[in-house]
Amino acid sequence: MRLGNLIDILEQIAPTNRAESWDNVGLLVGDPEQNVSQILLTIDYTPQVAAEAKKLGAQLVIAYHPPIFHPLKQLTSSSLIWNAIRDGIALYSPHTALDVADGGTNDMLADVLGMVDRQPLRPASAQPTQCKLVVFVPQDAVDQVSQAIFDAGAGEIGNYRCCSFQSPGTGTFFGNEASQPAVGKPGKLERVSEIRLETVLPIKRTEAIIAAMRKAHPYEEPAFDLLQLAAHPSGSGMGRVGSLQKPAGRPEIYQRIKDALHLEHLLVAGPQDGMVHRAAVCAGACGEFVEDALAAQVDLFLTGEMRHHDVLKAAAMGLTVVCTLHSNSERAVLSRLRDRITAAAKVSVQISAADRDPFSIA
Repeated sequence: MRLGNLIDILEQIAPTNRAESWDNVGLLVGDPEQNVSQILLTIDYTPQVAAEAKKLGAQLVIAYHPPIFHPLKQLTSSSLIWNAIRDGIALYSPHTALDVADGGTNDMLADVLGMVDRQPLRPASAQPTQCKLVVFVPQDAVDQVSQAIFDAGAGEIGNYRCCSFQSPGTGTFFGNEASQPAVGKPGKLERVSEIRLETVLPIKRTEAIIAAMRKAHPYEEPAFDLLQLAAHPSGSGMGRVGSLQKPAGRPEIYQRIKDALHLEHLLVAGPQDGMVHRAAVCAGACGEFVEDALAAQVDLFLTGEMRHHDVLKAAAMGLTVVCTLHSNSERAVLSRLRDRITAAAKVSVQISAADRDPFSIA
């Protein structure tokens, strides 16, 4: 299967435009045109996982944590990235895009607790992603201008392309002696029948689309407006918070977590007795979300890891904190991701046997 088509599927599962702004998600290494028949899923792309991928003959590794996070200053033969490129192994990371996605990492943890009526623990601040372009075009040039901007990436709404609105009107202009108007003469007030052409465009494609519009437009100086559109509320966000469908005592909750995540031990702080009626979860390192959990008045907060003083504060406020170690709070989502990929694509998907949390109990 073509890698580009697989990326489309992964975008449907976990849209990368919903990832945190500091993150590095999507295709990090690889050619969208290459063929993929074998995929390996992992949390971390370690040397052990890289060797496993090569032995398996995988053409794509989906690593939850980005194998490239900070800018690379060099690539040598000892680099995992250099070797992936040499071996033709593409690398893709969903990370925080999968965390906030429906059915993603945090929903997985919420399901472990039996959480209902769940909401994001910290709703995302929706960022604008689109502009509206309004350009005024003489009637006989509307088709060539509109096609040029559509070809450059404008006019896409959901499953539809070439979307626009066109309305007639009259444009006026007065060119000075240095002007070279396409219609009329310099030094004379001109009135021209024009079409007001409106369409939407991705902010990231603005420069290319404006350049295409200018090139196709017959006027020396096209008149146009560029308006930033408000973002649609996404309803997404980090973590989850809600009530438990079946409230239970804390020891029973601990056992639920260990059974679901295949763990023998948990790190627990705060109250050890009493029932858990309401809980919050956040995969990974979520100490910064303690205030959100306290504000939500939950009984228990499940996460991967937390700083010492954040734990002390939570415990002092009567909040039970359960830490699994970082990647142990994330790894169970890989089986869900495998099932969703195989349901949508005819490829073989395997979960890494070499991937594991770096910490172990001595």
